[in-house]
Amino acid sequence: MNSIDRKDRVLHEQVVLVGVLLPQSSKRDEDEPLLELAGLAKTAGAIVVDELLQRRETPDKTTYIGKGKVDELKLMVEGQDADCVIFDNDLGPAQVRNLEKAIGVKVLDRTELILDIFANRAQTHEARLAVELAQLQYSLPRLKRMWTHLSRLKMGIGMRGPGEKQLEVDRRLVERRIHQLKTSLDGILRRKGRQIEGRRGHLTVSLVGYTNAGKSTLLNTLTDSEAEAKDKLFTTLVTKTRRWHLPGWGPVLLSDTVGFIRDLPHHLIASFEATLEETIQADLLLHVVDVSSPTADEQIAAVNQVLKDLGIEEKKTLLVLNKLDAIEDPATRANLKNRYPQGVFISAKAGEGIQELAFCVSEALSRDFLELDVEAPIENGRLIAYLADKGEVLSKQYDESTARIHCRIPKEFIGPVEREAEKIHYRSLTNGHPADHATHETNGNNGHAAETNKEEGEF
Repeated sequence: MNSIDRKDRVLHEQVVLVGVLLPQSSKRDEDEPLLELAGLAKTAGAIVVDELLQRRETPDKTTYIGKGKVDELKLMVEGQDADCVIFDNDLGPAQVRNLEKAIGVKVLDRTELILDIFANRAQTHEARLAVELAQLQYSLPRLKRMWTHLSRLKMGIGMRGPGEKQLEVDRRLVERRIHQLKTSLDGILRRKGRQIEGRRGHLTVSLVGYTNAGKSTLLNTLTDSEAEAKDKLFTTLVTKTRRWHLPGWGPVLLSDTVGFIRDLPHHLIASFEATLEETIQADLLLHVVDVSSPTADEQIAAVNQVLKDLGIEEKKTLLVLNKLDAIEDPATRANLKNRYPQGVFISAKAGEGIQELAFCVSEALSRDFLELDVEAPIENGRLIAYLADKGEVLSKQYDESTARIHCRIPKEFIGPVEREAEKIHYRSLTNGHPADHATHETNGNNGHAAETNKEEGEF
């Protein structure tokens, strides 16, 4: 365990779940108020022994649920011999202290439970650093309750100023560790950026979606890989990238990363910035949804909110509605397809709809690209290098005087190609299937840009 892991882990403990429904609660909260929290608790290794629900206009400032419910909760905990109480809400440090004092057992909130799951699942150095940073940032205002022991780790000459309290030493140590972690993760982020920059010759597609939507299963189905895929929340914490041969297009890089969840802590998103870099830089997002879930709409909204937090809500996205095999009723299937007319319906597990998905991905990627056969003087190394840098060279042929290059290039970079090439043969990429389109004769720098050109690149 690292220095910030708490000894009061929820593994194998008996827990009571508590949910407070406020006026702004979603339909999901109303219909199945503690279903997701129970799944999180199970993922953390806990055994749910009872549940308590309350409706309030506003949370109680002292205990979140008020004195009457605290007394009821205490009796419930004692009757079930529970070890822990988990709230489906985020609690303040004082509220947690007051609840623990009144009930006599440990109290966790939703964010702390999610952080605990991430800590248990983190297997790589990068994931451990990210989780530790998120836990530290969450725990900093809670030092008085949680970390009175921490200063013993680094006590010695020069560590304690005249009259300085232990809590102040603890806070200073935590802030120093946060700075160290941020520095380390910044280095990982820069290295990830260089790795992604080195893949400029390949298009990238990233799987995003709610946790347990089936992203890892889809990655395995599309790429014949063996990424871990379980019916558990947050199975994937580190990005996995595989080569996917896309019919009618060629190889692209397909990435699977950490699943999202409603009310995902902001500091957790920030901590996993390096892990999410593949998603941020992707050419296309596949938003995978568990269409069999009764809370699919809320899950879509939660993922869209995280994408907004990452600043990529406008990125080109294809909605992929997974787990269609779990819906047998034809009428239900038809209703779902009417609700999501722009979506692609698949079953990653059964292989249903995979060809249609590949077709739609090819079509989506093709909208911003041109596929060309370019002829240029063999001595025009500048144009040849430009095509390799800005696009994807699919094949090259040379004779004594001419270079013939078959490539795929974003439309925004076509201007300089038309000015420098002797001849360009355009192939359409409609629906992801190249076909002969037109031949454009040029005369060196006197050529005319194609109508598709909007922004001209430069050599």
